[in-house]
This record gives sequence, C-alpha cells and structure tokens, in this order.
Amino acid sequence: MMTTIKTAQEIESIRRSGQMLAEVLKHLKGQVKAGVSSKDLADQAKQKLKSLGGKPAFLGYQGFPDVLCVSINDEVVHGIPAKNRTLKNGDIVSLDFGIVYKGMITDAAITVIVGATSDNKVSNLIKATETAMYKGIEQVKDGSRVGDIGAAVQKELEKYNLGIVRDLVGHGVGHNLHEEPNIPNFGSSHTGPILKAGMTIAIEPMATLGGFKVFVEKDGWTVKTQDGSKSAHFEHTILVTKDGSEILTLLADEQV
Repeated sequence: MMTTIKTAQEIESIRRSGQMLAEVLKHLKGQVKAGVSSKDLADQAKQKLKSLGGKPAFLGYQGFPDVLCVSINDEVVHGIPAKNRTLKNGDIVSLDFGIVYKGMITDAAITVIVGATSDNKVSNLIKATETAMYKGIEQVKDGSRVGDIGAAVQKELEKYNLGIVRDLVGHGVGHNLHEEPNIPNFGSSHTGPILKAGMTIAIEPMATLGGFKVFVEKDGWTVKTQDGSKSAHFEHTILVTKDGSEILTLLADEQV
C-alpha cells in the first residue's frame, strides 16, 4: 500500500516527532568520542528521548534489540550496540534512530568521524553521501517521481566513484516505520511511483569506498560491505508539499 497522505493533525504530530529526532541526533553527535562504546550511545539516545517525551521506533521492531543502530566502518546499517564495541579515533560511525510520537514515526541517520582523519577519501565519502541526500531531497515535490530522487542521488555519488548500495533503499514512513514506496538510491528520472503532497518519505543514501555488494552478519542484523570497504549513511524524513518539501528531521533553525 502506498504511504498515505497525512492529515493536518498527523502532520503536526510527525513534525514534532522529527524535531525530537533531530535533537537526539544532535546530542549524540557530541557524544561520539574515542573510548565511548556503541552501547553508551544507545543508552544516551534512550535517556534523551525519554526527556523529550517520545518513544523509540526501532526497539523490538522485527526483533531488533535496542533503540539505536550504530554501524562502524564497513558496517553499512543496522549495527547492534554493544558494550565491547569501543570507538577509536578515525572510525566512521553511522547513527540511525527512529521516534514514535502520537502514533507518527520519523527516521533519520547521520555519519560522523571519531576525532579526526587525514584520509581525504573518508572525508569525501561522508561529504558526498550527505550532499547526495540533499540532491535527492531537492527533487521532491507534489507530482515528482521516485526515480527523480534516485537519479539525483546516483549522479552525485558517481561523481566521486563511490559504491552505491543497491540492496537497501529509502522508503515511505509515518504510520509504520517502513511503508511504500521504496526509494532506491539509483534510477532514471521521470520513472517510478508519483509523490503527492502530504506524503512522508525517508531518503537515505548509503555509499561505500568500494563496491555495492553487502551481506548480513551472523547476528541477523548488521549489514556489512562485502569487500570490507568503509561506508557512510545519511537519512532524513521528508514531508512532500505542493511546491517542494519540508525536512522534518532537521531542527527548525537549521532548515536548508
């Protein structure tokens, strides 16, 4: 079923959900330091969310065991937080979080470097993946097509010769964590499902310094690059509007 057009009341709730999520990710970004464990970050997310009045969307979803996905280096997405996974300087860390507020769900992710890196390839990977997300967002408006988003993301990532993960995609979001339509990070303009004002979708490029192939670890969740190359992941939840879009998971004073 296509993601439904949200009512004015639902949009108000999902907008607040998105602002909470943005606050949590901003807080977590400041906690990413050498010596911190991925479980520490999940606990911080849980505590911050509780103070804001939302509920975690990931905890228990199809059996996922925590509130936050923490994916490190060659882990693309769905990394399970653990006390023995301690961050080191130069690590690339993806933080993926979801919130439920008054029944409405938002989903967002950022990728950050622990400390600093002198590796320009890593810096470019992170910068290009985030830029690609915004290039995709620029295509969103009433009447645009899913293929417009994928083509824009693909064009940006290919400028840097990055691997574009194909087995994982963006998606509709709102009443459920994953709704239709799927939103691949590659494709052709003027193709695919049509977007309508009032829909809410998650756009989330996932790119690598190597190939596009991935596999799922024995834990049944952690998705890693097949060639061991490092990966980056960015995601925003977007409201489709008549003339464009509103980024719901970006703080109001940070809107681009």
